Amino acid sequence: MGSAWRVFWQQFRENFHTTGAIAPSSRALARELCWALKDQRAVADSPPRRILEVGPGTGAVTRFILGHLRPGDRLDLVEINPQFVQFLQRALESDPRFRIPPEVEVQLHQGSVLRWEPQEPYEVLISGLPLNNFQPQEVQEFLDRFAWLTRAGGVVSFFQYIGVRRLRQWVASAATRSRLRGIGQVLHATLSQYEVRRRMVLGNLPPAWVHHLRFADPRPPSLPGKIERASHP
Repeated sequence: MGSAWRVFWQQFRENFHTTGAIAPSSRALARELCWALKDQRAVADSPPRRILEVGPGTGAVTRFILGHLRPGDRLDLVEINPQFVQFLQRALESDPRFRIPPEVEVQLHQGSVLRWEPQEPYEVLISGLPLNNFQPQEVQEFLDRFAWLTRAGGVVSFFQYIGVRRLRQWVASAATRSRLRGIGQVLHATLSQYEVRRRMVLGNLPPAWVHHLRFADPRPPSLPGKIERASHP
């Protein structure tokens, strides 16, 4: 645990734009982000699932995902920060808290999800990206990419901290206020159409809303690109 916090705080200081959070996700937040996996787990004869975690960081949510996987499932982890990738690679190899269930394939990839092009779409996508740190157009690109990466009827889950945009607008510059308003508009347009579940998680620093979306039809992808891969056997 101590090692994870050290790596997290170092990257928080050096790469806040892509790290975003002020602390790793709590157990309560991770549990809610895994709602779709728990929901499907009750169906004993359901087929193997493909799961994507975007922005796993030091793996606070990854550990919960691993605990909900069944034989035949596949988990892809896409992380842009090379320090987090190195940490997760070591954790998957030697940390008992990251035990990979039997007959489950886990692949760790370094790069941006906007350039991630899997062979097949996913049943579940869980994102830890700090959407409030980006431009509105970038947030729209992420949401479009999430929709394209999931099967029709698949679930996309992500969180945002409660009241952060509103609080930052009180103290931010005019340009930042405009950016945050734009993000709010993009999220509202998507959530109002596709959200199937929303839960408040108070047991997190800061407290957060968790949103679960189900896209009826995938939207066109952005242009494909290359992504480096750090595979775990």
